Amino acid sequence: MALDELYREVILDHYRNPRNRKPIDSPDAHADGHNPLCGDEISLDLSFENDTVAEVSIVGRGCSISQSSASMMSDAIKGKTRSEIAALTARFKAMMDIDAEGDAGLDPDRPGATLGDLEALQGVRKFPVRIKCANLAWTTLEEALQGS
Repeated sequence: MALDELYREVILDHYRNPRNRKPIDSPDAHADGHNPLCGDEISLDLSFENDTVAEVSIVGRGCSISQSSASMMSDAIKGKTRSEIAALTARFKAMMDIDAEGDAGLDPDRPGATLGDLEALQGVRKFPVRIKCANLAWTTLEEALQGS
């Protein structure tokens, strides 16, 4: 199976079977994200134990890129501290930045070694208009963390 095909399957799996859609009672942080260009929507709730994400709930509607990115993000941040999430967010956004020079720290010989399933979204860089779709969940996450 070619890498592009594997990545496509990962994106479709997260779109068809989104993770962490269970509501959280009394979340510690919340944010709503909206992309006015295409209508994608994300609603994110987080609960913490000390400084670590204990639960995450993400609900939304929109294209396969925005919803699969949200699903993958929700899996990636569970059990991480705020500083680990900040580092992960910076790395993901660097991967999606078409103006960035270099390879954003990804290892082409070991796909998924750096960002796991999130690396499936790196192909979105070929379609700049869709980058905001992939970044919507991450921008919403940053807003939730700033508001908590």
